[in-house]
Amino acid sequence: MAERPAETIYVLNGPNLNLLGTREPEKYGHARLADVEQLCVQTAAQFGLKADCRQSNREGELIDFIHEALTKKAAGIIINAGGYSHTSIALHDALMAVKIPTVEVHVTNIHAREEFRHHSFTARAAFASLCGFGIEGYRLAIQGLAAKIGVKATA
Repeated sequence: MAERPAETIYVLNGPNLNLLGTREPEKYGHARLADVEQLCVQTAAQFGLKADCRQSNREGELIDFIHEALTKKAAGIIINAGGYSHTSIALHDALMAVKIPTVEVHVTNIHAREEFRHHSFTARAAFASLCGFGIEGYRLAIQGLAAKIGVKATA
């Protein structure tokens, strides 16, 4: 019996997430973006999935990644659009256009923070949204995405 090739999920991180570990560690913790990416790769592998992790401080580049996910037939998207979550109709529209199962993640609880963070355009384009779990939210997002697309853990 042939093994099925690993399906790819895109893990997209937006502005300032490259500063994880040093930016306001009292809010965001001490884990670095490299730690997030390692967590995602390991969690995805448990489901026979490949995590393609990317970060950009530029809105247009994040949109290009979303479009590429469609072209490459990605199985899903995990997105932490950072501050763009609260401002970017363009990211919302890109996620809606590609129709790829998407989970939004935030390291902090955006609903316990400033009022302007309580609304998320990207959440409206996702089937689920997680916030406040720290970087563990990424693991939970991948587990939820796997369940949504019907992939079970291999180990």
